[in-house]
Amino acid sequence: MTELEVQSGAVIALRLFDIAYSIDLKEVEKVWQSRNGAMAVRSSLLSAPTKSLKFDVPPVLLTLEPVSLNIEGASIGCTVTARLYDFGVVSLAIKVPASNMMWCDFTRYANSVDEEIGPRAGKGPWNQILEGLRNALSSAMHRPNDTLIQEDHLVAVVHQWNEAEVKGMSLPERIDLAPLLSGENRILSEKFRHDLLKKRFSYYEDDLVVLTWDRTFIYEPRNDSDVADIIEVANAQLLEFRYYDELLNDELPRMYELVKQARRASNLLASRRFADLARKLYTLVAEVTELTERAENVLQVTEDVYLARVYQAALEVFRVPTLSGAVDGKLSIIRDTYAALFEEASGARGELLELAVIILILIEIVIALAQHVT
Repeated sequence: MTELEVQSGAVIALRLFDIAYSIDLKEVEKVWQSRNGAMAVRSSLLSAPTKSLKFDVPPVLLTLEPVSLNIEGASIGCTVTARLYDFGVVSLAIKVPASNMMWCDFTRYANSVDEEIGPRAGKGPWNQILEGLRNALSSAMHRPNDTLIQEDHLVAVVHQWNEAEVKGMSLPERIDLAPLLSGENRILSEKFRHDLLKKRFSYYEDDLVVLTWDRTFIYEPRNDSDVADIIEVANAQLLEFRYYDELLNDELPRMYELVKQARRASNLLASRRFADLARKLYTLVAEVTELTERAENVLQVTEDVYLARVYQAALEVFRVPTLSGAVDGKLSIIRDTYAALFEEASGARGELLELAVIILILIEIVIALAQHVT
């Protein structure tokens, strides 16, 4: 069989940032319309019925100014969008069009896009785009983050081949997906090639999705799939759990040190220090629990079995359940510490009350003796 030619497709580079504790999406819509005269769009899924798969809080999709990229010596005009989630994540997407390329050329083209604006490029328009967005929407961001945690993903999409009928599940036999999914030019081992193609899915006879950690291949001839959006949501959840995992990693040593300081305090100050620290830990647990629950429940899947499988596979590939479990474990440690501090604070207060009662009794005795002597 002859090599397939990509007649219509695209390479989509995703870059996600955790920019704030939370984002007021209604304020985003209001500000965007006043500044640009254009309506912000509440993002929804194209093909999935509302009752079967929907966003808990639909994110806002903004169309930004297009950019030009130098890909393989040619200037390519690319569309840019930003999707903002209420739990503080923004996903920037640069869509690079691709057409009339043999498969090997399409693979090289996708790798060139990654070299130009991917995580290893060390350049690209990402920071400029993000800075403009943050300045424009500053009023909608609650507690902006100074240190930005990022996630990247590359999605290669084919809409049309040079052959009229191409079966999705037969594609791995007709094209070499390994160089595209791995970004490697050297020949890979059979085992690694097999592992790369493990997570593959088809709903119709003529579509295909292959998932890996940082790249995804999608063949969708009707251009009506929600898979790319599902991949983005899973990356947004990964980013959010990464952020809180790192936050708690930094917070736990500080918590242990504060507990030591509180226990070294004198009895008169101990109860107050225990109570103050307990309140601080309770606030931290409440905030982290609220935001992680919002991130975890961003997408509700009930009846769409195919998209549910793709979504769950993406979460597993991105190790979201593992990170979620790590965050829950650290929150459990902080909850236990909070409970222990609360008990110690209560005990310290009890000791102070007992001491106060004893002092009052002594004063009463002294006063009584003094009156008796006089």
